[in-house]
Amino acid sequence: MPLTEWRDTKETLHRFEQIVGKIRLAASARRNHWWNVPFHVTGRGITTRPMGRLDGNPIFTIDFDFVDHRLVVATLDGEERSFPLTGQSVASFYDATLAALGALGVRVDIAVPRPFDLPDTGRPFARDTEHATYDPEAANRYWRVLSQVASVLEEFAAGYSGKTSPVHHFWHTFDIAHTRFSGRRIDQPQADPVTREAYSREVISFGFWFGDDTFAEPAFYSYTAPEPAGLAGEPLSPASARWVARGDSHLAVLRYDAARAETDPGAAVLAFYESAYRAGARRAEWDIETLACPGGITDAVLRT
Repeated sequence: MPLTEWRDTKETLHRFEQIVGKIRLAASARRNHWWNVPFHVTGRGITTRPMGRLDGNPIFTIDFDFVDHRLVVATLDGEERSFPLTGQSVASFYDATLAALGALGVRVDIAVPRPFDLPDTGRPFARDTEHATYDPEAANRYWRVLSQVASVLEEFAAGYSGKTSPVHHFWHTFDIAHTRFSGRRIDQPQADPVTREAYSREVISFGFWFGDDTFAEPAFYSYTAPEPAGLAGEPLSPASARWVARGDSHLAVLRYDAARAETDPGAAVLAFYESAYRAGARRAEWDIETLACPGGITDAVLRT
């Protein structure tokens, strides 16, 4: 998925997802580390999962369908509204989404109706007619890649018995990720509120992103936060993986094309995640053996 081939679609779709993600943020119960707000992969696209509070709103979901290329808003009683993703600017998508919700009797107040942490963060969604590209083939490929990566991350997640996040797709950074926690509390006196909640505990995170201005190609990644001394000196697998400096810290990176070139790409990605985990866990002095969960089984008798 070369970024240059679908950058305009990606930038438009990213803002579409931020609109729906902010609806999810407003209409769902808050979870630790913001776990309530990401999307989850489905058999046709991505979903918010059911949401709605005891405030007169029905329980509802919003799904991106990347097979028929529609946004689908549905309520628990079987009512549904949908509209095409093609031919939409961010502004028209925003208006159509609110209209679909309204037609189903859903009222949601988006606290900050503009992009989060994007170059045009000062421009309201309702005024963005610049981003208006949606290539169905590229959008479908994006979902198929998400689905394959999600399957690999689910397999990797099975090997850890401690606290872990779901495998989920963040509309903030447009990546799909899974995170392991040690349980140690982290003080972040200078961090903003979003970061403070995301990294209130020591973590090792694993994921995949599609590329951006700072790293212009799709890649698998991992990082340890806070980063322990000497992390970037630890070995990684496969041989094409490397540590990349990111400010005062480092990312373990395996380029998507490098993984695809391996004899067994899935095994290569699993080896990459495992090597990055062990690098961070060794340096941060996690109890690797106690936290291990081979084959997704915690009971020692069942494992034998």
